[in-house]
Amino acid sequence: MIEQKIKNLKELRKIILDLKNKGKKIVFTNGCFDLLHYGHVKYLEEAKKKGDILVVAINSDNSVRRIKGKNRPVINEKNRLMTVAGLESVDYVILFKEETPLKVITALKPNILIKGADWDKNRIVGRDFVLSYGGKVETVRLVKGLSTTNLIKKIAKRFQENK
Repeated sequence: MIEQKIKNLKELRKIILDLKNKGKKIVFTNGCFDLLHYGHVKYLEEAKKKGDILVVAINSDNSVRRIKGKNRPVINEKNRLMTVAGLESVDYVILFKEETPLKVITALKPNILIKGADWDKNRIVGRDFVLSYGGKVETVRLVKGLSTTNLIKKIAKRFQENK
């Protein structure tokens, strides 16, 4: 079942077009989703509540390295895809290799584009495109104090202390 949620752009575009024709509201979000934690789960659940179908685009390993640095991701792209696909709130997952998901957004034309509330709405990638055809751009409040970067620092500190 999990593997069936992971699609390439050609497959997903066809599926999304069919779902839209059936009146389904498509929600799109993206991220690295490295070291999945409760903050991620809650974020995706809140995103799903905005529509009928939740599509999550996940940065490739190389894309994560360009954005987060050479030590990231901790979890490889295949495992990140499978983990996010395993969440009940997620309907489809797609990998993207570019630094931004703009190519995926323009191909799928989601009804709603979602990012975390830590993003300035005016700087969300794909915002202008989604608004151009009447779509919505929204943010979801994040769980305070939870981030992958902080989690990695906490783990590293604990292991340093126990040497």
